[in-house]
Amino acid sequence: MFERKHEKLAPPSVFVRRMAASVGIAGILVSVTLFIGITGYHWLAGFGWVDSLLEASMILGGMGPVKTLTTTGAKIFASGYALFSGLAFIAVMGIVLAPITHRMLHKFHIDEEDIQK
Repeated sequence: MFERKHEKLAPPSVFVRRMAASVGIAGILVSVTLFIGITGYHWLAGFGWVDSLLEASMILGGMGPVKTLTTTGAKIFASGYALFSGLAFIAVMGIVLAPITHRMLHKFHIDEEDIQK
């Protein structure tokens, strides 16, 4: 997906496409993670759809729970979902920052004569 160390720096249009692809993949990952949270809170905690969306969004965004959970199953789900959301956040940041980091590091490795060509 990325050029190698000995290859020239990709043009800006290629970089923009890579960023768009990364943001798209990250968006899909966030959507799937949010869907898991919404359905879990709806079915296990008995929340309505809007309350489930709020609860899942707050956990996924790192803000914390909004409503009190009453059942053991809901509490276990919320615990697992919170851990899963933390890992999903790390994955999303890695996906979005990969093209930027690669371009920056690749630019540092280009020889001066390659830039002038």
